[in-house]
Amino acid sequence: MIRTVKLAGRLLLRDWRAGELYLLAIAIVIAVASVTSVGFFTDRVQQVLEQQANELLGGDLLIASSEPVPSNITDVAQKTTLRVSHRIEFPSMVLAQGKNQLVSLKAVSENYPLRGSIKVAASASAQEVKAVGIPVPGTVWADAAVMRALDVDVGSVIQVGAADFKIAAILTNEPARAAGTLFSIAPTVIVNVKDLPSTQLIQPASRVRYNLLLAGDSASIKTFRDVVEATLKPGQRIEGIEDARPEIRSALERARQFLGLAALVSVMLAGVAIATATRRFITRHLDTCAIMRCFGAKQADVLRLFLLQIIALGFLASLVGCVLGYAGQWVLAEVLGPLVGAQLPMPGFRPVLLGMSTGLVALLGFALPPLLHLRHVPTLRVLRRELGALPARSLAGYVVGISALAILIVWQAGEIKLGVYVLAGIAATIVLLVLSAWLFMWPLRRLRKRVGVGWRFGIANIFRRPGGSMTQILAFGLGIMALLLLTFVRSDLMADWKNRLPPDTANRFLINIQPEQVDALTQFLKSQGFAEPGVYPMVRARLVAINGEPVTPQRYEDDHARALVTREFNLSWSQDLAPDNEIVAGKWWQPGDSSAVLSVEKGIAETLHLRLGDSLRYVIADNEFEARVTNFRKVSWDTFRPNFFVIAPTGALNSYPASYITSFYLPKERTEVLSSLLKQFPNITVIDVEAIMDQVRQIIERVSMAVDFVFVFTLLAGLAVMYAAIQATLDERIQEGAILRTLGAQRGQLLRGLIAEFAGIGLLAGSVAAAVATGLSYALAHYVFHLPFTFNPMLWITGIVGGVCGVGLAGWLGTRFIANRPPLQTLQSV
Repeated sequence: MIRTVKLAGRLLLRDWRAGELYLLAIAIVIAVASVTSVGFFTDRVQQVLEQQANELLGGDLLIASSEPVPSNITDVAQKTTLRVSHRIEFPSMVLAQGKNQLVSLKAVSENYPLRGSIKVAASASAQEVKAVGIPVPGTVWADAAVMRALDVDVGSVIQVGAADFKIAAILTNEPARAAGTLFSIAPTVIVNVKDLPSTQLIQPASRVRYNLLLAGDSASIKTFRDVVEATLKPGQRIEGIEDARPEIRSALERARQFLGLAALVSVMLAGVAIATATRRFITRHLDTCAIMRCFGAKQADVLRLFLLQIIALGFLASLVGCVLGYAGQWVLAEVLGPLVGAQLPMPGFRPVLLGMSTGLVALLGFALPPLLHLRHVPTLRVLRRELGALPARSLAGYVVGISALAILIVWQAGEIKLGVYVLAGIAATIVLLVLSAWLFMWPLRRLRKRVGVGWRFGIANIFRRPGGSMTQILAFGLGIMALLLLTFVRSDLMADWKNRLPPDTANRFLINIQPEQVDALTQFLKSQGFAEPGVYPMVRARLVAINGEPVTPQRYEDDHARALVTREFNLSWSQDLAPDNEIVAGKWWQPGDSSAVLSVEKGIAETLHLRLGDSLRYVIADNEFEARVTNFRKVSWDTFRPNFFVIAPTGALNSYPASYITSFYLPKERTEVLSSLLKQFPNITVIDVEAIMDQVRQIIERVSMAVDFVFVFTLLAGLAVMYAAIQATLDERIQEGAILRTLGAQRGQLLRGLIAEFAGIGLLAGSVAAAVATGLSYALAHYVFHLPFTFNPMLWITGIVGGVCGVGLAGWLGTRFIANRPPLQTLQSV
């Protein structure tokens, strides 16, 4: 075995010096470098996205408790080098000048918030600025809604519990609002935690929420969560940003999908480049294998030698690719990092594992079928070189390689559905390319009789070597499809995502609207120049039983599920399915169906382990309401339209007390409308979600930039595919060129023939790639990203024109030396 390893090493060095391994090594290096560059950079950008999303939480992690957070938890945080801050919050009444207002009182400690910043204004007309520190003892920062309700201004004194405080600034934005529930957020007043005892507000049985905020690097956060989560007691729970607001959770989920789509395209191109280059490498070693067999080498010895050589080459090239990918992402981060708007953290190790796996698995998967064929190379090939050639139609033999690549793509996608749709697109591309190639043979045969010698020669070459042409058509087609997918399809999907949150998206929610106020409120908004808003009913209800069994927190192990069953739900009713809702299981009700049915949001159904057909019993104002679950919905929370976890048909809840909710867009320059609105409707609560919407918009912009950056590396992988495809039949072209030159063909005729051949292949590959990219765009938009599909004719124009011109130009650049090569030199080498 040692002798075999040494011999394999010598053969590897010999082939390297002879230039036999350059193409395959370059294909692996570029493929792995592109994958790891994508992986490293997207890993860093994703960490930034999550950190910026954490600004809405006030930290990277939050521990909420109904009792003061135990000191042992704080000790664990300090041991893991995490920064900590405390926030105590509860509802309270504040008073001034004989008026009162219910507020969310938040007592905060130093360093608050750990992520993001509080913004304040010195007066109603002053510009907001970042706050420095927290309120000094004896002062508060109050929300503008509080000041309007109490008719006070900056400098006025308000009473909070047993203590008086001076309003030092107007609170315009506080990041931790994302930790709350949208419809339970009251206007905020922030005080220094040192002033809390003087208010005497915290008494036995007070509804107080104690929060411990933590921030640090992702590894320390994960370590802390793993250690502490198992020790939490009833009444305590741990939250990250994804455990908080559904709008932010939805935006982050879609961000990961877009980054995963960009990265897996590189994985696909990597497999195509490696498969094409590997086949050429094995083909060029058939003669070596035959000579070794003449000298007595056994079939197993030959297979073992080449397998060791391939493994060594794959490992070294993959390692070089990882190093280049790591260096490349640092250059990218230095040049483009400032555009991301934050300091990029260090990447994780996962991209290295993915890069090495991509190089080795794809190489072995696609090299194994031709390697196994080496065992059957006859010794007579030394005399008759047509014997023992690789089968032209060997797609069935690549099951291992295709399966390995499929696993890598799904792994890189991070989501089975996204990976499956892309794999389906690849499979459709391959099938259509093969069928189209054979379909175009007949018209090509007729066309070549009506063109000049050079073009006749080029067109004839397409079907003269069906195996090589098929390989090139597949490689070019997959490459063009991947590039179209990452340019037009990605751009269209990103544009559709941005359009879901246009500048005039509703940024104010009005809740606690009484039934008799609906018409008057609608008229008020219309008189102020606003479009007539949609008004939606809400019924407060508590879930008490599932299928007749009482619901208690002890029924669930998950803290989020326990919290859900201890609070009230907002039920609503509607006869029509909202446009940003999608039925994922069951059926929406039809006219004439029973009214005792419910539609439940998919996420909450999974948390509470609900199934279709389950009977849910709610208590509504001391009355019971029971209905059966008939469908589950996926809700696009990032549209910021009023949405509900549980919906009943119209008429099912009409007999229960209800309030209404609506939303509208309020420009910054028209905030005075709120004063008039609250004077006319003092019971209505106004909720400002502008800060959360800005954060979602930032996530969209960051993802858009990140995917644009990733395209550079995918383009390199696409160029590698083109280069490998051209090289796949280069040996045959050199021999044909020498023979034709010997028979009197002119240099210009050869060049025109090469351009015609590659332009024909590009036309075929580009047309099919555009068709598949269009279909894949629809599938991704409708089934994965849940966005509207937009047909883009430029995708077809670019696919066809780009295929003809791009492949034709690449083929000419890669093979033009054939026309200048002396025929004698080629014939002597043969």
